Amino acid sequence: MNKTISLCMIVKNEEKVLDRCLSSVKNKVDEIIIIDTGSTDSTMEIAREYTEKVYSYQWGDDFAAARNHSLEYAESDYILVLDADEYLESDADLKKVVESGKDYYLTRIRNLLSFGWAHTHTAIRLFVNKPQLKYKNRLHEHLDTMNENYEYSTEMAEFVILHTGYMNETVAEKDKLSRNLPIMLKEVAENPNGYNLFNTGNVYYSLGNYKKAIEFYQRSYPLSKDKSYTPELLTKIATCLSYLGSYEEGLRVLEDAVEIFPNTVDLRYAQGKIYFEAGYFKDAELAFRKCLIMGDKGITVTEGAGGYGAHYYLSLLYYKKGEMAKSYDEIIQVIQHKKLFVPGLNHYFDVILKSNIPFNDVKFNINDIYNVSNVEELRWLMESMYSLRHPLLNEYLITYNLTVEDKIKAVALLFDKKYEESKQYWGKVPLDQENALDVVLLAIILQDEGLYNSAQTVLNLSVNERKMFKSILFGGNLTKLSMTTNLEEMILKVISHLIVLQEFEIFESISLVLITSDSDGIKQKLGEVLTSYGFHEVAIDILVKCFEKKPNSSSLVSLLGDICLKSGYLQDAQLFYNKLLEIKPDYSSYERCYDLYEVSENVQGMRVIKEEIKRKYPLATWVKGFSMV
Repeated sequence: MNKTISLCMIVKNEEKVLDRCLSSVKNKVDEIIIIDTGSTDSTMEIAREYTEKVYSYQWGDDFAAARNHSLEYAESDYILVLDADEYLESDADLKKVVESGKDYYLTRIRNLLSFGWAHTHTAIRLFVNKPQLKYKNRLHEHLDTMNENYEYSTEMAEFVILHTGYMNETVAEKDKLSRNLPIMLKEVAENPNGYNLFNTGNVYYSLGNYKKAIEFYQRSYPLSKDKSYTPELLTKIATCLSYLGSYEEGLRVLEDAVEIFPNTVDLRYAQGKIYFEAGYFKDAELAFRKCLIMGDKGITVTEGAGGYGAHYYLSLLYYKKGEMAKSYDEIIQVIQHKKLFVPGLNHYFDVILKSNIPFNDVKFNINDIYNVSNVEELRWLMESMYSLRHPLLNEYLITYNLTVEDKIKAVALLFDKKYEESKQYWGKVPLDQENALDVVLLAIILQDEGLYNSAQTVLNLSVNERKMFKSILFGGNLTKLSMTTNLEEMILKVISHLIVLQEFEIFESISLVLITSDSDGIKQKLGEVLTSYGFHEVAIDILVKCFEKKPNSSSLVSLLGDICLKSGYLQDAQLFYNKLLEIKPDYSSYERCYDLYEVSENVQGMRVIKEEIKRKYPLATWVKGFSMV
């Protein structure tokens, strides 16, 4: 005989998502029970479209109590528990799952995050309807399957629950974090077990209070060494330490953890990210390569940690090292595996802009690797092109015959070098801070001070900053520059756009004002921009003059060494790197020297640097004679 299933839910003000949830499950269960804890919107009306069993419940800051109240109404053999912001995949077959007759089923929950990220964990959401199976904990409630008086059978369910509640906009709207903290603190005060301490740390982690999160994680760890969430706990401790700038301390946490839990890819993924942030590029590369071998394995998994996510970080790593061909190869892997991954798509366009690939080749490449097959994919492609001001945006708007806002069309025309047409569109658009710099750029190209004046009132600049900005952009004679960070960022954005548009005459005019000023800070940043677009010779000329004034600036010396290495000026690179070891003898300086000796085939130099790294930096695994892969 077929076993029956009751859906039991607790809800409050879920009118935006409840219909999606109930629609996904209505033909898969025999009974729907809704417990409303005080909705003031149309939640209850939506619920009654699917079931008559809708009940009101007085909320008491206790999720377990509310959840257990919903179970009291269930009359079926099994109970399915969902939240309103969750839904089932269309092919989920609950009846087939419960045919095996287990007491409870572990279910994969795929948390859909913003910008295409996702995170998967397992939880008990489908279980037999027995009085002793009840929920515990006010927050992060869980089914009590550890009762010593009962033995339960279990297996993994063959369906997935999709969850949207942790997308950035949803969290902000519902203010979940503020709601959860006092409930969690009350729970942990009454019952300070490892699980409650871990979850309290998670709330502080989500609030960005990493010091407080570490405090609770460290209290949790001695009580949690044999728990299923232990790998996630260690990952979170290491990540918090890295966010606080304690990279090596975070790496020490993971050093043993990756060996104790060799099948948990998230630990290795976190290790790779921290190595990357700390400048241990060789070890970061090894860690991400190991992730790719492992795949997405573990009880809790950041989706793509063993796939597109690892490729994405490898692309960032090679990008940072200036190895654009390798960066390009990795980001292609990302897009081919995960088209709707916004950071990957944005980085792809950034890489191809910096690689100076002809636009016709870019278009062919996009059509080949991205191959738009639905509206969602087209939307993200357009949004990515718009956000990065890609010159192909207008061509794609025409190709797909898209009707867009005037401001988007104006930007598309501007970066397609149809300047007069763009100007006409800007006349219809109320300017805001998002587009003011676009109009400034167009005004410089057209040498239209009236157009510039229409934009400057929207720019977030002081009176003095406005005067300086205008003088720089329109060829003023400024020897004394005292620029704020905000003004510097605007100048550098304009310069970058001029390079992309190949408006080199205007670019040179603005650059000359900056170069002849007494501001070494903006000159160095100009050199960084030029380097990123491959103009190494010009960058070296500018930066060497800065070096003559500031020979002990580690950022300047490392930048010059890096550019010389990329340009094949190996002797000059060695001079700068030797200087770097004097003024900043940290790990990244030694790795730079090793890279130089490797390129120049100086075996003795490689050996010396390797021994120094072994002696000074025990967390560097690549020098120890074995590979993580």
